[in-house]
Formats: sequence, structure tokens, C-alpha cells
Amino acid sequence: MTIESREKRQPWILLSPALTAVTLLLIVPLLFIVVYSFWLRSAAGADTPGFYVDNWQKVLTDRFYRDILLNTLKIAAITTAVCAVMGYPAAYFIARSRGNKLILLVLLMLPFWISYIIRTMSWINILGISGALNSALLALGIISEPIQMLYNEVTVILGLVHFLLPFMVLNIYVSLEGIDTNLEDAANSLGATRWQSFIQVTLPLSLPGLAAGGLLCFVLGAGTYITPVILGGPRDAMFANLVFEAIIRQLNWPLGSALSLALLAVLGALVLIYNRYLGMAQLAKGLG
Repeated sequence: MTIESREKRQPWILLSPALTAVTLLLIVPLLFIVVYSFWLRSAAGADTPGFYVDNWQKVLTDRFYRDILLNTLKIAAITTAVCAVMGYPAAYFIARSRGNKLILLVLLMLPFWISYIIRTMSWINILGISGALNSALLALGIISEPIQMLYNEVTVILGLVHFLLPFMVLNIYVSLEGIDTNLEDAANSLGATRWQSFIQVTLPLSLPGLAAGGLLCFVLGAGTYITPVILGGPRDAMFANLVFEAIIRQLNWPLGSALSLALLAVLGALVLIYNRYLGMAQLAKGLG
């Protein structure tokens, strides 16, 4: 073996553990799902191997699935917008703070140390009939009887914002941290107010971080399952709930596979659009 051929093979040898893991844990299961999506669930409860388009025809033409997909995208979009509005000031405060930046970052990371399910269920103790908010309003005499605040679209969005807000803040913070503060000082020295320097200098330069946080929040929000189950009602099901219903409760693996691939295709298209115009480097920085 020549030195040149050895040098060409060396990167592949070093990458082989990662490529093996990706192949076995991602590509192979995804191929199984693709194959399953073309099978049929018989009346007897058995899966019929073959190449049938019935599941895909049902997923793509049935108005029931289309409406839930649109509702899922709507909830994810609203959640992303709320996270952006709430997350930018917090990220800006952390990025421009002096002396206590590390403490603020640790506080931001604290929610990740607690189970997502526990954090979601905590809203039941806050907004429930006998929760903290109703108890406080009753004690203050503002209401005469408890208010039903749970199990609607608003509480689903609230739970998603609670879950996704740290992701938005981290991505915006990374973008703001990479901006040279001398640019703001230069704008101020040229006569711009602090607000003008922020609008014309800081905000445009931080948009990649905002876009990366928006993409991450949207994809995670659209693919969530736990939050609508715990905080939503029967009319607030999201697309991932349909996948769970088809596979776990109905044991209809072919239909569940087609549903999951449909959602994957929609979210994958958004990721490709983002990568086409902004690239994945900023998103990698936020995750890192």
C-alpha cells in the first residue's frame, strides 16, 4: 500500500465509527420505516408486505390529516414567534452583562437538568382547578369559582414556549457574543443613538442566530408529542400524536410510518431551505 493511498484512506478510517453509528442508528431504521409505509394493515390485524400506495394516498388526500398538519405548523409558528420576542431581550441582557455572565448562563441551562415531562406537568399544578393561580385568585376575591385554564391550544403553546425558550436564547446569545461591540461604539460616535445603533448594527448582525433559534424551535415544536398530550384537549392533537395513535394504539405500523415520513418531509424541507440561504454553521454554534 502506497503512502498516497494510505493518506486517502486515513480520513475514512477515522470517520468509520461515526459513520457506522449513523448508518445503524439512523439510516437503517429510516429505511425500515420507508418500506413499512408501503405495506398494508389487513382486516385481520396483520401487516401485508408489498408495494401499496394506500397509506400515502390516505395521508396526502384525507382532509383530517391535512388539517392537523396545518394546525401543527400553526402552533409551531406561534411558539417560535413568542420565543423570539421573549428570548431576544434575555439573550441581549446576558451577552452585554459584565461579571455575572457565567451565572446567567448556568441559570439558563438549569431547565435542561429537569425532565421535560416533569416541567410540562408542573403547569397542571399552576393552572389547574386547584392550582396555584386559581387558589391565589380565589384568596384575593378576584374570582368566585375556579377557572378552567388547562387543556386548550393556549396552554399547549405555553408549555412549548417553556420548553423551547432556552434553545432560542442560546442561539441568539451565541450570535450576539460574536458581534464586536466596537461597531456599536463607532455608530454612537457617528451620532447614532443607542436605539439606532441597535436597529442598524446589532439586530442585522444577530439575525443568523435568531434564524437558527427559530428553526430549532419550529422543528422541535412541530415534532413534539408530550406537551399536547399533557396540556392539550382532544381538539389540540398535533401530528406526532397521530403517529403515536396509529402505531401504539392501533398497531398500524404502515400508516404510522407514512405519517411520520410525511412530517419528516415537511420539516426536512424547511431545514433544507434554511441551509440553502443561511447554512448550518450558525445552528451548530448554538447547539455547541
